[in-house]
Amino acid sequence: MTVNKFQRISGSCAALAVVIAFAASLGTPSASAEAAEITVYKSPSCGCCKKWVSHMEKNGHSVKTLNFEDMDPIKKMAAIPEKFQSCHTAIVDGYVVEGHVPAKDVERLLKERPKARGIAVPGMPAGSPGMEQGEAERYEVLLFNTDGSSTIYSKH
Repeated sequence: MTVNKFQRISGSCAALAVVIAFAASLGTPSASAEAAEITVYKSPSCGCCKKWVSHMEKNGHSVKTLNFEDMDPIKKMAAIPEKFQSCHTAIVDGYVVEGHVPAKDVERLLKERPKARGIAVPGMPAGSPGMEQGEAERYEVLLFNTDGSSTIYSKH
């Protein structure tokens, strides 16, 4: 199938619109402690990501999902150092929430408003929200900055 000039431009415009919307969602965190809408960027075929979205909704959060086959550009735009990456990326009120972070930690983040890029559960630890199958393992939620520095935010 050949792609005509209009289709290429339309595709480029759609991609640009996604980039602009993503960049806007990364604004400065507000002073409010109330939960804002969570936007989740995930693969359309990832079951554990869908389970994490359900976990957030069950905990009272409004969640908007956007599906992408290639998550690498999302990770780069969100300035998530590779060592903190997981399968899905969420943006909530200017913060990045990377991976299978429990809802309670997201709520704490929004209440405390630390100076950081966001929080992350690197990898996909068994027992974390969305990864409940099998024997649960201990894992940490990390508070991270774009320079790669981090501190332990919570332990589960």
